[in-house]
Amino acid sequence: MTKQPALYGTWNSPIKAKMAASALRVQDALWSGDGSALVWLESRGGQSVLVAQHDGENPRDLTDVDVKIRGGIGYGGGDFTLAGETIFFAGHGGRLYALPITGGRPRPITPAFGSCAAPAVSPDGAWVVYVHQYENVDGLLITHTSGRELPRKLLFGTDFVMQPAWHPDGKYLACVTWDKPNMPWDGTELKLVALDRDPDGIPFEQKVTVIAGGKDTAVMQPEFSPDGTRLAYASDQTGWWQLYVYDLKTGTHTQLTHAQAEHAGPAWRQGMRYFGWSSDSKRITFLRNERGFFSLWQLDVETQRERKIDGLSEYSYLTQLSVSADGKIALIAGSSTQTDRLITLEPDDRAANVIPPRLPMGDDVPTIGVIVDAPLRTFIRRRTSAESVNPAALSNAEAITWKGYDGETVHGIYYPPVSERETGIGAPPLIVQVHGGPTSQVRTQFAADVQFFTTRGFAVLAPNHRGSTGYGRAYMLAHRGAWGAIDVDDSASGAEHLAAQGLADPSKFVIMGGSAGGYTVLQSLTDKPGFYKAGVCLYGIANLFTLYFEGADWKFESAYNDPLIGALPEAAPIYRERSPLFKADKISDPVIVFQGEEDNVVPKSQSDAIVAALVRRGVPHEYHVYAGEGHGWRKPETIEAYLNATLKFLQQYVVYT
Repeated sequence: MTKQPALYGTWNSPIKAKMAASALRVQDALWSGDGSALVWLESRGGQSVLVAQHDGENPRDLTDVDVKIRGGIGYGGGDFTLAGETIFFAGHGGRLYALPITGGRPRPITPAFGSCAAPAVSPDGAWVVYVHQYENVDGLLITHTSGRELPRKLLFGTDFVMQPAWHPDGKYLACVTWDKPNMPWDGTELKLVALDRDPDGIPFEQKVTVIAGGKDTAVMQPEFSPDGTRLAYASDQTGWWQLYVYDLKTGTHTQLTHAQAEHAGPAWRQGMRYFGWSSDSKRITFLRNERGFFSLWQLDVETQRERKIDGLSEYSYLTQLSVSADGKIALIAGSSTQTDRLITLEPDDRAANVIPPRLPMGDDVPTIGVIVDAPLRTFIRRRTSAESVNPAALSNAEAITWKGYDGETVHGIYYPPVSERETGIGAPPLIVQVHGGPTSQVRTQFAADVQFFTTRGFAVLAPNHRGSTGYGRAYMLAHRGAWGAIDVDDSASGAEHLAAQGLADPSKFVIMGGSAGGYTVLQSLTDKPGFYKAGVCLYGIANLFTLYFEGADWKFESAYNDPLIGALPEAAPIYRERSPLFKADKISDPVIVFQGEEDNVVPKSQSDAIVAALVRRGVPHEYHVYAGEGHGWRKPETIEAYLNATLKFLQQYVVYT
């Protein structure tokens, strides 16, 4: 088919705003103890539902959309766990609920107060430990799984705690803790908690030992081996997230992975999983992230020999790994051109390698061989969209690098404009889409908003500016004291890099981002007026001072500015210099601002202030406030409205100029 010439930004796209807004999300998946059932949590239009599928059966919903299921600590996560035939989940009012995997009504087992997440059930099924936050005090609580006991404090005394894990004999717990101003990727401690029992048989903290991590070393995801001899965890002590095991008998640590790649990542949420033990404690299955592209691996703990698991070539993004007792693997998988799927890899016994055991001389008794390294078959358990668009009609992500203004290497993901029917003339307009965090990373997962624009003739650059994760600890630390400057420069130099190659029109650059990315948008419009043709700001930070004081109730990031900008009052001049509101008179480029009315991370007052400044100076702008939305969009109708409004705005101020 001969492609027809058409103005970039006006192409007919197979991705409609309603389609981009309607996809469901699979948030997590876990195997039952024996591997006979898989339970997952999916979001439908902003409402979460637990779903279970037993072997040989169809999936069935276990909860209605009116049952709230969400870990309420920080940005969420750690929503549920399985123990035997029971699911324990964090629900409405900060309560823990128990729900049979076969169905029924959820039963509350804790009082309604505070927020909870990351439940972990003792090996005997009697006790559940979970992360709790009340009046900005965090710690671990413990209660009986029957709900007959009021929760008791187990481990408190640090600002934050995450990822409690039980030892197989129930005599130990492991968890990760940290204190402000650190974030969980700056420095955390891995603690081994020896337990004892009081006269009523309730476990309590007897002794706490810090076995890894520190102020300048981050650790995460402690997992005891099923035989109880080792504790596996991830640490960035070498400069990359690597996997380690701690021998509980000898007290020694062994590094298992060595590739210059990430085998874990920043703990923005509770319950993040990057690896899992085999039931015989001999192998660990794990994820590897190389420049935003993921792969699945397995290693022998004794020999440290690695092998890449085949059969996943169509996927470049993998997350929330779960390994069953019988060797099955579940994870969420996708790519830049493939919407997320919940997939499982299961041993194919039909093609298994069978090794007969050694028999005594003369013994002719028939025996059954041992199955080893059976090939894995891939099954799709859940699709998150109709998958009605040909992947060839979508933009394929490319990892790129360029030199920043200071000559240092910067990383990013580039998405070219794409169409099966139309072609542009010259170079396309470029959207520089800055991620939030700012300590985060754009990975090669499906992004409906990116495809919405690339299939209309926009190029998109997602800069993983210095300060992003995924490229080693030194790269992540590069924005300490430089936030609001280095992200601005790296975004601009990336745009110029693409323009120099003819991949973007330098007169039609757009800067877009949400949260910390929205802050970069406003900083770019004030520091580089005229460089961008327009800005798209989603719940961006305008005033670092008011964010510091208004964000006091948002504990997770309440001290985040200290390493990024500096501590007050000493850093007050830098706060003023890098607050877009104080130099809003420099903004001359059109900007569209979006805000959730109930945002408790970046309050609406931030957007109100910058919009008031735009109004006073007569800068072309639009302001959209969405009722019932917080920090990010959950409702399909909000996503649809946001995409359509942004496209109309960019066509008016960028495309048709």
